[in-house]
Amino acid sequence: MDTILPRKAQQPSVVSRVDKQATALARARYDRQASSYDRRQGMLEGIQRPWRKRLWGMVNGPPVLEVGVGTGLNMPYWPADVEVTATDLSPRMLERARERAAELGLVADLRLADVQALELPDSSFETAVATCVFCSVPDAVLGLRELGRVVRPGGQILLLEHMRPENPFLGALTDLLTPLSVRLTGANLNRRTLENIRAAGLKIGSVEDLAMAGMFKLIVAQPG
Repeated sequence: MDTILPRKAQQPSVVSRVDKQATALARARYDRQASSYDRRQGMLEGIQRPWRKRLWGMVNGPPVLEVGVGTGLNMPYWPADVEVTATDLSPRMLERARERAAELGLVADLRLADVQALELPDSSFETAVATCVFCSVPDAVLGLRELGRVVRPGGQILLLEHMRPENPFLGALTDLLTPLSVRLTGANLNRRTLENIRAAGLKIGSVEDLAMAGMFKLIVAQPG
C-alpha cells in the first residue's frame, strides 16, 4: 500500500497548475513500458551505469529523495547510510521497483507521487536525485521547483539528464526526432533542461558534459 502524506504538505496553487490530462498520458505511457523498460534500456544502461554510481556517490543524507525511481535502476548504488524516499508517477513502474528492492534486500520507502506536486513537507531532504526524469515530466519547471521546495536550504539537487545538445546539427536532429520519441517512450529529446532549472529558481552549482556533445549532463543545483 502506498504511503501518502497529508495533502496539506502540498501548496494548493501548485496542484492547480498541474496539467491533469498531460500527466495522465505520461503515467499511461510508463505503465505500458514497465514490463519491458529494463530490457529496452540495453546498451544505454551499460553506458549510464558508471554515471549512476558516481552520482549516488555525491549524495548527502540521511534523508534523500529520489524522484522518478522507475524500475529501480539506481537502487544498487544507494549508499547504505542514507534513508531514501523514492517516488514514481507510474504504479506499474513502482511495482517493478518494489521487486528490485526486495531482490537487493533494501528497506525502501516507495511512494506513488507526481513530482509536479509532491505531497512532502518543505525542507525535508538533504539531497534530491533524478536520473533521466525531467525529459518526460509534463511541466519540468513545476517539478524542479518542487525539488527546490522539499530540499533544505544548503542541500543539493543532483540531476543526471539528457537534453538538447548545443551543437546546431544535433540540436536540430533532436527537434526532428522528439515527436516520435515522445509518442513511443514519453521522452523529450530536446528539452532545454538548464534553462528549466534556472526558470524554477534553482541555483546551478556545476554542470559536467558526459557524452554525445553535451546531450547527457551531470548537474549539481541548490534551492534558490
